Amino acid sequence: MNAVFSFARFSAVLIKEFIQMRRDRVTFAMMIGLPIVQLMLFGFAINADPRHLPTLIELGDNGPITRAVIAGMQNSDYFDFQGVVGGEASGNEALRRGSANFVVVIPQNFERDVVRGHRPEVLLDADASDPSAVGGAAGALGGIVQVAISETFSGPLAGIVPPPPPFSVIVHRQYNPEGKTSTNIVPGLLAIILSMTMVMITAVAIVKESERGTMEMLIATPVRPLEVMLGKILPYVMVGYVQTIVFLTAAYLVFEVPFQGSALAFFMGFNLFIVVNLALGFLISTAARSQMQAMQLSFFTILPSILLSGFMFPFAGMPGWAQFLGQGVPATHFLRITRKVMLKSAEIGDIMPEMGALVLTLLVISAVAMLRYRQTLD
Repeated sequence: MNAVFSFARFSAVLIKEFIQMRRDRVTFAMMIGLPIVQLMLFGFAINADPRHLPTLIELGDNGPITRAVIAGMQNSDYFDFQGVVGGEASGNEALRRGSANFVVVIPQNFERDVVRGHRPEVLLDADASDPSAVGGAAGALGGIVQVAISETFSGPLAGIVPPPPPFSVIVHRQYNPEGKTSTNIVPGLLAIILSMTMVMITAVAIVKESERGTMEMLIATPVRPLEVMLGKILPYVMVGYVQTIVFLTAAYLVFEVPFQGSALAFFMGFNLFIVVNLALGFLISTAARSQMQAMQLSFFTILPSILLSGFMFPFAGMPGWAQFLGQGVPATHFLRITRKVMLKSAEIGDIMPEMGALVLTLLVISAVAMLRYRQTLD
């Protein structure tokens, strides 16, 4: 046995590995693509201090001071005014649906009370189900409006307003008044857990059958692609049921997360989301040639589910292109369903837009999966 290091033998092994790497295109694409995706998402889409959050305003008064307050809030970049609501009920409904993060309520006779030194209260109703979306804006609001007021009452008008702040800002945190992070994270975590396990379990299980040769037996039978797809993914629905029961029990007993909405609405959304993820796992299995590739491709779907769904960062605070991509992530819509049902007392009608998005996603994934499965049969 030659103990002397041979550069020729070393070069042969090295070249062989590069050739093998080139043949394994999925792994090679993961090595190149995953760092790029991480760089783009963490560099551009992730924002720990969200700005331009959708805001509505309820106008009880519309004088110069009110306009100055609104202009100051807009100039701060924290608030993106979407329109005017007609009353308290409309504002609360917008917060419950998730179409607005804030509702600014200007009381009646606001201008008169400011000038007279009565210090009226401006109410900021906030959707605090995601505390990170509220903290920065609420903390900066006092300074924002004070600067706006000081600029409005400059010059000869400066003596009209007394030295103390002319009004106070009251922040009303709805759906999570204590600002507990667990109240926001725990409901969303169910979407991430189901995404990770359902996709990976299905993809790996089907690819394992292909490696063992049992899939060839199915191909030889008259079973149609849709029948194979349903037969493969439905048994894992029970796995999702077990995970969800354990999760909800722990969320209620350990983290004291409420469940205030319709159980039927949650049940419908939960079942649809599981089927979507299982279909996605089936699609991945048609592209992977080994269990390792199936796991790699499954992991590739986890990053968007965590970073683009609104799980860790407010969805409305992300750039427009990131929100566009996030709308195509199934976890985005199920996360909204769980938070609406558990925290905002949502009923079936409240979750229909998210259900429609999940149904559309399921149809697209299923069509592509069956097409690729037919190509595999050929």
